[in-house]
Amino acid sequence: MVDIGVAVDSGRQVADALRLVVVPVFVWAAYRDVRTRRVPGRTWYPLVALGAALLVVEAAIALGDPATRTRFLVRAGLSLGFVVPLAYLFWRIAGFGGADAKAVMTLALLFPAAPRYLTTARPQSLGVPGSLPVVEAQTGVFAFTVLTNAVVAGAVYPFALVARNAVRGDRSPIMFLGRPVAVERLPERHGRLLERADGSAGRGLDLDALRMYLRWRGLALADLRADPERHRDPASLPGSPDDPGDGAVTDGGNAGDPGAEGDAARAGDGESETAEAYDDPWGAAAFLEDVEGTAYGTSAADLRDGLELVADAERVWVSPGLPFMVPLCLGLLVGLTYGDAFVGLLSLVGVL
Repeated sequence: MVDIGVAVDSGRQVADALRLVVVPVFVWAAYRDVRTRRVPGRTWYPLVALGAALLVVEAAIALGDPATRTRFLVRAGLSLGFVVPLAYLFWRIAGFGGADAKAVMTLALLFPAAPRYLTTARPQSLGVPGSLPVVEAQTGVFAFTVLTNAVVAGAVYPFALVARNAVRGDRSPIMFLGRPVAVERLPERHGRLLERADGSAGRGLDLDALRMYLRWRGLALADLRADPERHRDPASLPGSPDDPGDGAVTDGGNAGDPGAEGDAARAGDGESETAEAYDDPWGAAAFLEDVEGTAYGTSAADLRDGLELVADAERVWVSPGLPFMVPLCLGLLVGLTYGDAFVGLLSLVGVL
């Protein structure tokens, strides 16, 4: 006669093993997020399907096993009823990107309870733990453990940024927020300018919005820098602007054909005027009106200020904006091996 407890444990071990397919997907998503700041929504569909199937199987197992029924149902309820709405809320208030929210929701469905992986039957003799993760979260809600691990991993980033800037001799009051970048490299970078055209530090132009603007005008950044006065004149705007896209880095940073300026070539070569002489310097308001103001919250004033800065500067401070998918991926890897890093830190300092 088959031992019910053994059958239940075996079923859950198989389910947990199948869940490991999430690792290469998250590694790829983190890489993609670093390179393009875009992760296709279809990335999560296979994991959602797998998670839904495993949830049905494990729920059936739990309902037939009084010893673990309540614990599984409570943890699954917290995962789906708390973590999923939390991720959605963070997305609604712009705390998460869309891909980040989908990733967290996928984890909540795929891991309704904390997984357990047997590593050896003789942990004492081999000197390794008998199962992973080593440290289990107090709640047992694995998706929440991944989130707290991601927060811990993300908290290390500013210190790494300061160390990098200090070693390279790039010292500034904002050295813990960003790093200097050569202006000609901006079309292939992500993040936000951390300085203004007047030389002060502050929240500046989003680089995705800069790429959208350049593509809309059919310009490369080098064209704009070669003759900023001509392009500052709104009369140089193209009669038929190009599709600005979403600002993603998709073509090596070029914002259009570097040799093509479209209708911008119609700009006159007459006497130079200052930016204040124009009703709409750089055509910033016209651009935002054409894209219906959807350039990542950019205002016309922010766009003009950023363009004035990049038109003349050689290096600018940029917030690289570590994509959350990276600490989320690290949080997943730590969660599957070590476990709850936050609980581990609290235990280390004697709080737990």
